[in-house]
Amino acid sequence: MKYMIMLYGSQRDYDAMAGQAGDRPAMSAQEVAAMHAHMGKVHQNLADAGELVDAQGLTAPVHARRIQLRDGAPVVTDGPYPETQEVLAGYTVVECASYDRAAEIAANFVDPATPGQYVDIRPIAEGIDELV
Repeated sequence: MKYMIMLYGSQRDYDAMAGQAGDRPAMSAQEVAAMHAHMGKVHQNLADAGELVDAQGLTAPVHARRIQLRDGAPVVTDGPYPETQEVLAGYTVVECASYDRAAEIAANFVDPATPGQYVDIRPIAEGIDELV
């Protein structure tokens, strides 16, 4: 079964990674490099185990656009969205034997030094019959 592991962040997190201090300290180039090295190591381990399907990071929320229909016409709203604290920052898709294994993999993405950090796991439906 394939599982998507979803990682979350906020515009503040992206700003900190870009070296901009706000309500949280800016990250140094070394801290950003260490974070990327950790992610690279986790993904390489998954690739070596034959469990990695795909992994991508997403650009900052400021680059997001929300499309809605109003009176049948599309309306585009620029991000980030003030009503949303967290956004999907990236994802990893794995193919593994069980939900338990997916949870074990996902735990590697949570930084124990960051209180309250979490990831979500959802099975990927590979057919319409799996949507319920």
